[in-house]
Amino acid sequence: MIWFVISLPLPWLYKTPEEARPQMYILLQMIGIISIPFIVLGIAWTIKPELTA
Repeated sequence: MIWFVISLPLPWLYKTPEEARPQMYILLQMIGIISIPFIVLGIAWTIKPELTA
């Protein structure tokens, strides 16, 4: 659901790239911050699967 909400403005960003460049950077930062817990969980699961169960 979060990925869907974040990806909604992406077509608008490609139509007016110069005006929308700051918004694109903000969206990429939001996506990166949201992805951090999932990346950490994937690393933890790879190292010790019993910790994530």
